[in-house]
Amino acid sequence: MTKTYFLHSSSEISTDSKIGKNSKIWHYSHIFGESIIGEDCVIGQNVMIGPNVTIGNRCKIQNNVSLYKGIILEDNVFCGPSCVFTNVKTPRAFIDRSKEFSKTIVRKGASIGANATIICGVTLGEYSMIGAGALVSKDVKPYSLVIGSPAKHIGWVSEAGERLSSDLICKKTGELYEKKNGNLYKK
Repeated sequence: MTKTYFLHSSSEISTDSKIGKNSKIWHYSHIFGESIIGEDCVIGQNVMIGPNVTIGNRCKIQNNVSLYKGIILEDNVFCGPSCVFTNVKTPRAFIDRSKEFSKTIVRKGASIGANATIICGVTLGEYSMIGAGALVSKDVKPYSLVIGSPAKHIGWVSEAGERLSSDLICKKTGELYEKKNGNLYKK
């Protein structure tokens, strides 16, 4: 069978993983068993994925990111350099916690800044933006901009990634958003 993706010679993929067409896997990355990577993804240098991780289409995972069992990235997710995902809330080296891995879901279009830490068991909403260095320990609403440690909501962003002012109009696209019951929606 012809390979429909690019794999750098220094990287490894388990034979039971699936890689979508036109995806690129760069230097020193390792894809463990039963992981799925969608089409047109870019997997940077020194990335570890799996086992049993699902990555949607058109995702970009920058250098030095590890995605552990229980993590799901929907389409168009951006993971900045050296962002961190955990998989157990109370780790101990001498206790096997592998049956306690928590599911973490990153919804479509979300972006995670460099060196942010995502504590397992949370959901990052559609098109949310996690600032560089943030520590996320609870769910993030769609279109929410969060920063800090612990991460706090400081505003809203459009699907284009632009911070929205009080008029809730994206300066880049002209699209209008509206707030209902504490959540943001595209009109």
